[in-house]
Amino acid sequence: MPKINSELQYKGTRKRTYVLLVTTALDLFEKGAMPSVSELALEAGVSRATAYRYFPTQTDLITAVVNESLGPILTWRPQSVKTEERIDELLTYAFPRMFEHEGVLRAALQASLQQWAQGRFTPLSIKDKRLERGNRKDILTMVTSPMKSEFPQEIIDKVIRAFSVIYGSEIFLVLKDIWKMEDSQVTELAQWMAKAIMNQAVADNANK
Repeated sequence: MPKINSELQYKGTRKRTYVLLVTTALDLFEKGAMPSVSELALEAGVSRATAYRYFPTQTDLITAVVNESLGPILTWRPQSVKTEERIDELLTYAFPRMFEHEGVLRAALQASLQQWAQGRFTPLSIKDKRLERGNRKDILTMVTSPMKSEFPQEIIDKVIRAFSVIYGSEIFLVLKDIWKMEDSQVTELAQWMAKAIMNQAVADNANK
């Protein structure tokens, strides 16, 4: 059973129920399922009312499971003081865990795409609130913080946004599904692209 980090907000029976729901959801997502809160309740053997107390919407469920699956990545801190080394550290540290929980991350992508499609025609209701996927913004802002003393904010912003394309589960869809690359190859290519981004940033800064 994976370690559940957010259980700290619960005690006793509520804590055990939360762990049961999250671990059951993790298992379902990793098997390729996209369970609703009601389906999760049935699979976990708890009442629907109980499940909905923890996760009022499917978005709440997916958000909780993604956060649990990412776990240590969300509290990761770099060792280096150079951005180019920090991004390499991050990819080396984070990608293995992201590969391990790829099913959960793909489920989050699927939910995001579904909400985008629905939102084109009708506004999302409170019941179907939008899935927020902003963890990488904070992490990449931290990774690029050493650039502040040498680069203008305009270039730093470009680097953060470019890094956000290669640091995230979206890259799996292209490199694994289309190009059939292995996990190690995905990591190596992402690191290569990160170096290219930094080289371009240095070149742009020199031409300012």
